[in-house]
Amino acid sequence: MTKIKFIDARFPDGDLDEIGIKRRFEEHLRKLRAVRDGVTPHAPGDFADALRWEGDLSEVQISSNDRKKILRRAQYLVQRRTALSGTSHLSSDDKRKLAVLRNGVDLVEIKSEHRADEIAAAIHADMPWMTPATDFLWKAMRRSVNVGEPGFRLPPVLLDGPPGIGKSMWSRQLGRHLGVPRSAIEGTAEQASFVVNGSQKGWGNTFPGRPIQTILQSLCANPIIVIDEIEKAGKPTSTTGQTYGLQEGLLPLLERSSAATWKCPYFQINFDMSWISWVLTSNSLATLSAPFLSRLDVLRLSQVSCAHLIEFARREGQKRGLSQPSVDALAEALETACRTTQLNLRHVIRMLERGQVLEAAGTRH
Repeated sequence: MTKIKFIDARFPDGDLDEIGIKRRFEEHLRKLRAVRDGVTPHAPGDFADALRWEGDLSEVQISSNDRKKILRRAQYLVQRRTALSGTSHLSSDDKRKLAVLRNGVDLVEIKSEHRADEIAAAIHADMPWMTPATDFLWKAMRRSVNVGEPGFRLPPVLLDGPPGIGKSMWSRQLGRHLGVPRSAIEGTAEQASFVVNGSQKGWGNTFPGRPIQTILQSLCANPIIVIDEIEKAGKPTSTTGQTYGLQEGLLPLLERSSAATWKCPYFQINFDMSWISWVLTSNSLATLSAPFLSRLDVLRLSQVSCAHLIEFARREGQKRGLSQPSVDALAEALETACRTTQLNLRHVIRMLERGQVLEAAGTRH
């Protein structure tokens, strides 16, 4: 697993605060004066002589005037280091939040073409009707291996298709097989860009965006961020006429070059967001702008066939511990219903949940 520098900021050695710097300056001054007065430094590797040297240093006097000069110099160095860190404008609490990034963050990679094949095959076996998405993933994984990328990132993709076909379920499978964190955002519930970008200081309620929060919590630079039903997100407008829609907020994050130096509105610091895998879903493209769609690979998905629904019901029923008679009855009910009704995965999942309740209550089909 590779580590990368995720934040455009410096984190000084925690031991070199004002007290630590003063201590080092005083120790250095004692050594200089001891040598000036003819004291011989200790011989390397001689423990007894090192004790003698430490005793000699303790006898060197440092005046109050010396201490004042040292304090002023230490304070100046702390101020300069803080100014150069890029975090001087942050509160102590925010600095503590970002301190976890001191040693960089992890990138999860696809180690071989064989591993890419295994992941794609496993997802396809569970969701064969999602072939366009899984094929897109498979090619992206193999390409990542072939070019030697330190981590895997799925190109920004929009899964467009009817409701209830498992677009969000596919993204969960992806996160599980890749071993990376996944965070989901509901386009219908989150109308503004703040959920992705965060909000600037000065607003009544300020916070960093969900992607930054996910990376801070997991210390993984390439999580999967899912935005469901992006076409249903509104476009709130301020009294000054500025738009804060999700589409607008996502534009710089979907472009790799701009995402690599993305400035967080909350922290006011640049972060490398270019390794995030963005998976967006929609039921229609009608409300999505051309600039937005141009940054995405749009995959058109079809309704789940009755055969695939039955196959899914049998497999999921066994996973949930349903009896074989219950699974057979469910499959038969689905086959009958499909003749007159357009069903989807949500219908099947509700039927499975109902079957579990009935079996738990002792009802037999």
